Amino acid sequence: QVQLVESGGGLVQPGGSLRLSCAASGFTFSEYAMTWYRQAPEKGRELVAAISIAGYINYADSVKGRFTISRDNAKNTVYLQMNNLNPGDTAVYYCNAVRGVGVGKLNYWGQGTQVTVSS
Repeated sequence: QVQLVESGGGLVQPGGSLRLSCAASGFTFSEYAMTWYRQAPEKGRELVAAISIAGYINYADSVKGRFTISRDNAKNTVYLQMNNLNPGDTAVYYCNAVRGVGVGKLNYWGQGTQVTVSS
């Protein structure tokens, strides 16, 4: 059974930090590109950070220099270190795993973890 389980969300003051984790099971983690998305109230889902199977990384412009994505294939886990958080980062954060393209594409989602940045 495929599972992506996010953790580490919560309430933090502006300027604070959180570290999100996404633990994967039920598939070969190292063969999947991993991405963090977020969705704020009344907004669409947006890409936050992505890491390929080879370790290539890209970030949304809004989080560059503040967020760091990493993966540990031995632990089947992807992380998102979030520093200098601001209220605009408030959203539900989702973990996504993807392998392949087109009709053969495999795509899995976690259930999300809430991040609230507020004083």
